[in-house]
Amino acid sequence: MAPNTDNTFEFEDDQNLPILFNKEHLKYLNETLAKLPPKKILEWAIVTLPGLYQTTAFGLTGLAILDMISKVSLEYAEENGTLPQHLVPLIFLDTLYHFSETLSLANKAATHYKTKFHTFKPIECDTAQDFERNYGQKLWETDEATYDYLVKVEPSRRAYKELGVKAIITGRRRSQKGDRESIDILEIEEGTGLLKLNPLAHWDFTKVRTYVRANEVPYNSLLDQGYRSVGDWHSTLPTNDLSNERGGRWEGKNKTECGLHKDYFKMRADFIAAQRKRSTLDNSIVKVI
Repeated sequence: MAPNTDNTFEFEDDQNLPILFNKEHLKYLNETLAKLPPKKILEWAIVTLPGLYQTTAFGLTGLAILDMISKVSLEYAEENGTLPQHLVPLIFLDTLYHFSETLSLANKAATHYKTKFHTFKPIECDTAQDFERNYGQKLWETDEATYDYLVKVEPSRRAYKELGVKAIITGRRRSQKGDRESIDILEIEEGTGLLKLNPLAHWDFTKVRTYVRANEVPYNSLLDQGYRSVGDWHSTLPTNDLSNERGGRWEGKNKTECGLHKDYFKMRADFIAAQRKRSTLDNSIVKVI
């Protein structure tokens, strides 16, 4: 999927009928979607966007979205007299360095919502020991960009290709600031053409937390221990800074993203360049992934 010469983006749905977006249409959609509550945005996405998946690390926002999709799925089944089926498949990127609480929550959420999720790990690695044997100890400290590419970026692209993903639902919100401060509800990723839907883009942390509590959504127990945002165990700390929603992530570093929402082609090029440099030093063969 890529931009056409007339600056539109083409998708193929199940009937092979093209769905076209141009900048003016995208602007109109965002203005319209901004007037809708998140659940209605998700209803629209489910019937409109082909190849739709939810990517989640089971953070608070992702869980709220999961709950809303579950409700939409149940309503659809009741209206059509069919058995309940979760309408949006999930993708979970297992970096191999998640907290045990996160992995436990992932299984709990799958059971609670009666849905499975597709798990993708760093290529040819099943455990952290495998990863460290292939790439060395504490790669997140010695080569952070390569680490991000290997545990998040490459597995995500592999997932999109294998599953035929054309659009993803994310848990990004403007109130999380940093690179997210000006995101729209519906975006087209530059270069790849991937559609990204951010249904809670205009919600703040309080709204998300209130929804989770009101709807008894399962959540990560680490949030009750002073964590605001939970990522890998080696780069996540509790924080007292309630003004920063992603406080405690990448402490002391000028960093707000793990690479998933960065320029994919640049990250891949940088990774290949780093591999070539490393191969020159140790006379090994470059492995492009």
